[in-house]
Parts: sequence; C-alpha cells; structure tokens
Amino acid sequence: MNNNDNQLYQSLMMGDFSGEGDLIQLITDDEDENGQKNENYAKEIPILSVRNTVLFPGVVIPITVGRQRSIKLVKKAQKGDKLIGVCAQRNPNIEDPSWDDIYKVGTLAKIVKMIVLPDGNTTIIIQGKKRFKIDEELTEDPYFQANVTYLDETFPKNDEKIEALEQSLKEAAFKILQLNPEIPREAQVALDNIDSTPFLTHFLSSNINAPVESKQKLLEINDGIERATLLLEFMMKDIQMLELKNEIQKKVHTDIDQQQRDYFLRQQMKVLQTELGDEGPDKEVEELRARGKKKKWPKVVADQFNKELDKIMRMNPATAEYPIAINYAEVLVDLPWNEYTTDNFDLNRAKKILDRDHSGLDKVKDRIIEYLAVLKLKQDLKGPILCLYGPPGVGKTSLGKSIAKALGRKYVRMSLGGLHDESEIRGHRKTYIGAMPGKIIQNMKKGKSSNPVFVLDEIDKLSTDFRGDPSSAFLEVLDPEQNNAFVDNYLEVDYDLSKVLFIATANTLETLQPALRDRMEIIEVTGYTMEEKVEISKKHLVPKQRKEHGLKAKDITFSNDSLVKIIEDYTRESGVRSLERQIGKVIRNIAKSIAMEEPYQKKITPALVRKILGGEIFDKEFYQDNSLAGVVTGLAWTSVGGEILFIEASISKGKGKLTLSGQLGDVMKESAMTAISYLKSHADDLDIDYRVFDQYDLHIHVPAGAVPKDGPSAGITMLTAIASVYTQRKVKTKLAMTGEITLRGKVMPVGGIKEKILAAKRAGIEDIILCKRNQRDIEEIDDSYLKGVKFHFVDHVSEVLALALLEEKVSNPVKFSFESEGKKSEAS
Repeated sequence: MNNNDNQLYQSLMMGDFSGEGDLIQLITDDEDENGQKNENYAKEIPILSVRNTVLFPGVVIPITVGRQRSIKLVKKAQKGDKLIGVCAQRNPNIEDPSWDDIYKVGTLAKIVKMIVLPDGNTTIIIQGKKRFKIDEELTEDPYFQANVTYLDETFPKNDEKIEALEQSLKEAAFKILQLNPEIPREAQVALDNIDSTPFLTHFLSSNINAPVESKQKLLEINDGIERATLLLEFMMKDIQMLELKNEIQKKVHTDIDQQQRDYFLRQQMKVLQTELGDEGPDKEVEELRARGKKKKWPKVVADQFNKELDKIMRMNPATAEYPIAINYAEVLVDLPWNEYTTDNFDLNRAKKILDRDHSGLDKVKDRIIEYLAVLKLKQDLKGPILCLYGPPGVGKTSLGKSIAKALGRKYVRMSLGGLHDESEIRGHRKTYIGAMPGKIIQNMKKGKSSNPVFVLDEIDKLSTDFRGDPSSAFLEVLDPEQNNAFVDNYLEVDYDLSKVLFIATANTLETLQPALRDRMEIIEVTGYTMEEKVEISKKHLVPKQRKEHGLKAKDITFSNDSLVKIIEDYTRESGVRSLERQIGKVIRNIAKSIAMEEPYQKKITPALVRKILGGEIFDKEFYQDNSLAGVVTGLAWTSVGGEILFIEASISKGKGKLTLSGQLGDVMKESAMTAISYLKSHADDLDIDYRVFDQYDLHIHVPAGAVPKDGPSAGITMLTAIASVYTQRKVKTKLAMTGEITLRGKVMPVGGIKEKILAAKRAGIEDIILCKRNQRDIEEIDDSYLKGVKFHFVDHVSEVLALALLEEKVSNPVKFSFESEGKKSEAS
C-alpha cells in the first residue's frame, strides 16, 4: 500500500468519504463463491474514466469526480440503477480523454454513496461488481457509453494449488505489513476476515504497490490461478524492495548521530556568520545553484554541475580544493549552453555591409555571400571552414568582423601567433594547481553566445615544441563531424562547437599541417590595385586618421594625385598598413600646424606630400629601351604586389663559363641552365654558331642584387635574354613576359598574374607574353585593368622567340671570333 492508500484506508474505516485515492474497504455482499453476484446486468452502460486507479470486483473505493463529463454521468446514474462502468486511463495527465486513452477492460460498479463537497467537486463511493470488456463505443458526449460483454472468472474449487496460493498470498501480505510500518494495523484484521480466494486476490490486487499498468494486467486475466500467481510475483518483488530499503536505513542509522551533530554545528555557524554580516560559503553555492537552474544546458552537464555543488557543500572552505571546485562550477555556469543569437540572413544587407567596409576583393566577397546563402538555405554549418589566405594588411581579420556584423552574431577573435602549448587549446586538467580551460572555451565564455563568428587569427604562426602540437588539437575544433562534442580537459564534459562559424586567417600555407589545411577551404586574398588603394584611402584611411588626430573634414582634404604619390613612392605592399601610417604622418603634420595656429595648406598635393614625407623611398621601375642585346623585361610576384624585373645577359671571350648573379634562388638557377641547354640543342634553328657556347663566357644578372629572388616565373625571360645576346638581335619594344620552360621547350603556367599585369601597366608595358594555360587567370580580371595591354598566349618557346626577337640587329653588335684548328675566324 502507498501513503495515500493508508490515509484513505483510515478514512474509510472511520466513515470519512471525503478523501481521494484507491484504498479498498472490505464490504460483504451477496456474492457467489467466485466473488460475482448472481444478477443480469445491462449490456449498454455509461463509462467513467478514472486516473491512477484500477477497480476490482467486490471492493470499494472513493473517487473524486471533477470533470464536467464525469459529473453528468454520475448524476444520471444516481437517479437510475446506480450502475456505471469504470475503466482506468492510460495516461493520467490527459484532462479530456478519448476512447483511445482508456483501457478496454474495466469493472462494473455500483454507486454506494455520493457526497457533494464545498469546493464543487463530487466524491462517490463505488463497489466493484463484475469485469467487462468494451465491444462497441457508442457515444462520447455528454459522457462515454458503450456496449460491453461481461467476463467470467475461473477459480477451481477445493484445489490444493488454490489453497497453497491463498496461503502464500496471505503470508506475503503479512510480511509486507511487518516491513512497512506505515500501513495501519486494521489491514491485518481485514485480511484475517477474508476466506474467499477470489476476493482475497481482488483485495490484494487493489492494494499492492504497483503501477496502473500492472494492476490492469491483473484485471484482464480470466484464469484465477494465473492471476493469483502473477499477483504473488508482484508482492514478492515488493517484499524484496522493502527488505533492501530497511537494510539501507539500518546501515545509515549508525551515522545519523554524527551527521546530526555536524548539521547543528553548521547551522550555528551560519547564524553567527549572518549576525557578523558574512553569509559564508553556503550562500555562494546557493547563488550558483540558482543560476544553474536558469541555464539551458544538457542533462549530463546539469548533473555534473549539481554533483560539483553537492561536493562543495561537504568541503571545508579552508581546504585547498575548495577554491578549485568553486572556480570549476563558475566556469560551467558562465559558459553559454544552447544560447544562440538570431541570424540575419538578409544577403542584400550583408553584401552592402561587405562593400561598405571593404573596397575591392570582389571575388572574396562573392565567395562569402555564397557561403552565407548556403547557410541560410541549409541552416547547418557542416562544411569546410573558411581560411582567408594572403599578405599582411589586406583586411583578412576585418572581413571576419564584417561577416559577424552582417549576420548579427557575436564576434570573437583569437590570436594564434606563437601559440606552442597544446593545453592552450584543450585546457588543463582541473586537478593541477592553476588549471584553467583552453582558449577556445575561454573565448566562448567571453562571447556569451553558442554561435559566434570565431576568427582564428594567424593560424599559420602556430609552433610546436615539447609541450605538444597545437595544430593537431585544432583538428577536432575545425572538423564539422567532431566539434559537436569538443572535449576540453578542464570541463570534463562535451561542448558543442558545431554552430560556431570559424574563419581562419593565414599569411602563408607552407607551415600549415596538411591534415589541418584539408579541413579548411582556402580563399586567397591577393591584395589591392592602385585604384582600389586610392578608394580605400578616401573612404576609410583618411577619415579614420583624421578622427584619431582630432581633425574635421573641413580641416584637410587629399587630392587623388597626392594619394597616388604616397602609394607609389612611399609604400610597397599588397595591403594598406604602411599606406595608413604614411597618411597618418601627413595628417599629424597638419595637426601640429593647427595646434600651433600656424598657416597651412588645407588641400594636400603631391608637392606637399614630398615636403612632409621627404624624398621618395621607392623608385618606380620603367621600361628601358631595346638598344642593347640581352636585356629583357620579366614580371615577378612579391608579397607586396607585382613588379617588373629586368634580366640582363652579356658574353665575353672565355671558355664557356656560366655566371649567375643577383641573389638568385635554386629555381631561377635551374631555369637559366634549362634555357642554355635548350638553345644548345636548337642552335641551328636560331642561326647560332655552336662554337659560341665553348669559346664565350655567359653572365646572367638580375638587378637589385641585395634582394633575394626565386621562383619559376623567369624561365622564358632568361631564354629570350640569352637568345638575344647570342644572336645580337633586338628585343621587341615595350614587351614583358612571364612563364616557366622545360627542356623540350614547353611553356608552363605561373601564378600571381593579376599583380604582374598591374605592375606591367604601371611600367608602360604594351605587350605581355603568357602561357596559354594562364588565359583562364586573365578572364577573372576586370576589363578595366586590361585596357592598353595586348596579350600573347603561347605553348612553346619557339613562339616566344618569334614574338620577342626582331630580325634587326642591335646598333653595336658583338663581333664573334672563334679559334678552330689553330686558325682564327671572325663572325658578326
């Protein structure tokens, strides 16, 4: 019996019918030996659905009726034969059940008494009569009515098995009475007075501590022996649970005195601390627990948090572990768990924000808009992590900030430069002194959102030492298939990073671990053209520097020519950092004049720029004439943009020695040797005397000898320069070229085409020779950058030489002289 049963039992025995529940009072009736009254009952009966109760034949229970449908049914039955069908409800939480929500086997009951309570509810006392099964559902309104079939029960007479079952049931019931002191003693008297096996089974079935489903199962069994056997099984389980409960209580009882003593002492300490104005550690723990109840975290995290708080309550605040445990609980409750900001997927607005914050970079911005479009349609971030790769100062980090602004998300930035400890990513185990979570979790706590835009700045600067490999720790962070359960050593519970939009930035890809690079989609941010830098200066840099130096728009203006002067003569970079510094110098000079109330020129001109910044720092390379043989203009890519490169070749009488100068790298040296080998094997095609290779030394030089140079871009340029010096033929005017060569004479494609073309335009080049496979790079460049330049696409070096070398000899050709078999011969 449960607690409600005990109270109702006492109520029924005392004649009080105002309680609720399902305890049974034994009531004698004119029944047959199977516990069933010999009477013919109607086939069509009203059905009352009851919660948490199963009625058995021969027993009496009080029921409180509160639903309008049930009240109508009871009042109607009270005026008639007082017979109703009682069926248990499958789900007690349903307020307005349908036919599907009640069991189909129930018990016919007679209303013994009806009491209307002051609160408007009605309590009825009903006695079970006979079991039935619903055959046909007739109506639902105003109450349930159904056609039923009454079920008979089979209890063998004078059977030894029945007698044994009856004895076992009574012994089990008495055992439960002994183990559970909450059951009133009157129940034993009631059991002693029962001498009918069917009714004993019904009485105990109604009173066992079992769920409605189990009691309903007993009600639906027709065979008496089978029902009594299952009932005995339920009762034996109840006995085992009660014995185990008593055993645990007995063990715990031995410690209760000490616990009570500690409790009273702690309560006294709490009172003293309250009087002194110091609430003590308990208040701190309760505040944390109250904050934890408001969190939307997973159940496993809530359990871990509450477990930690329970452990803190048992700790002495003076121990070293106490502050560690408090810090851990605070980290858990401070982290955002399933707390998301709402994304703004207005892509037109996002495009406007990107265009406003960044001039140029059209290809990069288009890719970002595509990424956001997929995110809008799919609502899922499982995909490659974006990695913005390019030289310094081109706006990679600020692009991440613009994306956060466009999406309406929180912005978090984590600098990875020089990070060399794996625990900086994964955190330390909290058992160590000074332990803390990794930077990923720390930044998530700062962001206060589970879906920020997270910029991993300078991911190529990660370093490795004996403390671990941080780049390997990032493999889990940046893998969409794994980061929904990111494990931080400090937290000890999984944290979901799958909704975070990660954007990495890098200056170079060479130092990135291949597995880490594989998880990211590389987007190259190449740098800005002259025109783009002018626009950036006018829209962003000048207003920013003017504001930082306390000037207003009316105090100073820059002409386009002055900005071009600064860009070309005082900076040499792909980005705009140095440009911003130089603009700042000019504005500072004007700010000084304003502060000292000196007269100054409001409009900045190129002449004023030179006066303020001094002499030009960088010289512009311009095309030189073709009056000398062996001088060819090449195109090169550098980290600060494109440049034109002069390759000079000269010959002198000697023994065929090759000299390379200008700090050339291995790749450029190999290109020179490849070019010479090709010319030796095709000397006849170019009308070169083969003896020149053995009797003249060749010197190849690339000016600006203090600057290291390397790369595959100078292959065809070197070949043309060597061919020009050996044949003494002029090179076409205002021509530049870039491409690599093979020994077979194939021209190979190279990179950095956009920057190289812009450099050629600045130098006054009109014709450019490129590999045919570089034609695809030209198609991606805006037509405005290509005006005034003619492109020649080639596959073989013979085409290069046909385009580059003129039939006309230079004005002062070298006169070759060869020694052959002791005789000297000359050739011009």
